[in-house]
Amino acid sequence: MTSGRIMASMLVLVAVLTGVAVWYLQVYGFYDPVDEITGAQEIVVTDAQGTTHPVAIEGFRAIDAASSPIRYRACFTLDPAQVADAAPYEGATPLNGPNWFQCYSARALTADLESGAARAVLGQAEVRPDVDRVIVVYPDGRAFAWHQFNDKTPAPGVMD
Repeated sequence: MTSGRIMASMLVLVAVLTGVAVWYLQVYGFYDPVDEITGAQEIVVTDAQGTTHPVAIEGFRAIDAASSPIRYRACFTLDPAQVADAAPYEGATPLNGPNWFQCYSARALTADLESGAARAVLGQAEVRPDVDRVIVVYPDGRAFAWHQFNDKTPAPGVMD
């Protein structure tokens, strides 16, 4: 083998290993399960007047990542009557989650929001700067949550 082939083989190997490392970190590496201690017994919901109140939940499963404010995904059940007065969330766009977090499907949530089978409500505004927690609630009590960027920040140049 010539030194050129050895060098080319090394470059290809490094590129493949880098690709595998980036894929792993994006799909698995940065996500952490949200444990029961951090509020898995209740979730905050905002009513139409802007007042927040806790709602009891069960079967809580969630993931989050410190690397991004919008990697939060959660699945749980609640009593739909407790969120009947919740503020609707206009423009709810379910964000894709990793395939291995199987209780959450952005495709199914999007279809159900469009068909009216589920409704989106504001969980909590500004859970992080410019990020809201959106909750989708089904009539049978199934609920799903994610973080979504809000449109409260003025466009660049508006406040200049």
